[in-house]
Amino acid sequence: MTTTLIRGAVILTMNAADDILEADVLIIGNRISEIGKDLKCHADRIIEAGGKVMLPGFVQTHIHLCQTLFRGRADDMELIDWLRKRIWPLEAAHNEESIYYSAMLGIGELIRSGTTTILDMETVHHTNSAFQAIEQSGIRAISGKVMMDYGTEVPLALQENTQRSLAESVELLEKWHGAANGRIEYAFCPRFVVSCTEELLIGVRDLAERYGVKIHTHASENREEIAIVEAERGMRNVVYLDHIGLAKPNLILAHSIWLDDEEKRIIKDRGVKLTHCPGSNLKLSSGIADIPDLLARGIPVGIGADGAPCNNNLDMFQEMRLTAYIQKVKHGPAVMNARSVLRMATMGGAEVLGMEDRIGSIEVGKLADLQLLDLEDFHVYPSYDADWFSRVVYAATRGDVDTVIIDGEIVMEAKAVKTIDKARVLNEADRVLRDLLTRI
Repeated sequence: MTTTLIRGAVILTMNAADDILEADVLIIGNRISEIGKDLKCHADRIIEAGGKVMLPGFVQTHIHLCQTLFRGRADDMELIDWLRKRIWPLEAAHNEESIYYSAMLGIGELIRSGTTTILDMETVHHTNSAFQAIEQSGIRAISGKVMMDYGTEVPLALQENTQRSLAESVELLEKWHGAANGRIEYAFCPRFVVSCTEELLIGVRDLAERYGVKIHTHASENREEIAIVEAERGMRNVVYLDHIGLAKPNLILAHSIWLDDEEKRIIKDRGVKLTHCPGSNLKLSSGIADIPDLLARGIPVGIGADGAPCNNNLDMFQEMRLTAYIQKVKHGPAVMNARSVLRMATMGGAEVLGMEDRIGSIEVGKLADLQLLDLEDFHVYPSYDADWFSRVVYAATRGDVDTVIIDGEIVMEAKAVKTIDKARVLNEADRVLRDLLTRI
């Protein structure tokens, strides 16, 4: 079993007490074995981290790896047109190769900016290719094929048979759930109510319960979306999901901007989890979720960048700042301080994914998913008497991430991702996109 000793970092543990330590960390295998001053032990690898800051790896709770290839191809549109006119036709043109390189491109960006765990939603077809990229890259992920058996203006290639959609999801689950020493998990991913029959959603409910896995879907992102659901199902999104028995602790809803009090009560009472995507919500002009109110109600909320064509990057540093800034305009400058936002990006995300006993903080016994930041630069100084949380959330950038460790393995060192051939992925991304565009 490989051992790694990291010496002398300033550690923002994100444990229950938010302890900040200057200490060594010993990793044995894929877990944190010991934390302390001047640890005396043999290690296969030694990382001298004096002057660096150690954080838990970021946990992004809503990502679309299949869309990374479409960065910059759906700008300046609102959600429903964005989907129908741009994203769905592009997703329909994917093949196995383009999904693989889209995923690799996204994962490279995620690792490079300190993200170690994602909740990912793929498209209808070729999801095996995304899982192959996840496995090879070393990132920790919960992912699943998107499910779509209903809706208007849906390209033929994305129109599914209900039972076949359920069967394909089960096939993927049985192949990938628990793979890579448990680093990969499966989630059922019905796109949103607008794209799913009630039969499909009830089937997802029952299968998720049978297999003990998560359900991930979009809900209440956009007012037009809500109007469509009300017209077709006779009730608002969350009320409808509760009506069919889907609102349970294993349900994770992306966005959830336009919630009324009844929906918030259902979410809290049923143990539903939420994921906030401020960059996407602003760019698509969808709105601003009332995160302080949701947190005050005790509802778990994580942060995600969403997809590259609605953001246009997957950078948690940007998402953390947006999470803080957009709430201050409405609620005042003291709300969403740096410490609370960094908690959302780490332990908060772990709680949303049901992984709080494994990741999200730097503590003995937890999985070794962490990042080292080099904050010796103009934009994060002065350091004298500075608040560490403020430096990370309000000043640091993804360019400050030096080293990333996932499941005990060094996947990035000296700002170079070790598990992905960068030159090849960049070249192939352009090639497969050029081919993809000929299929639309």
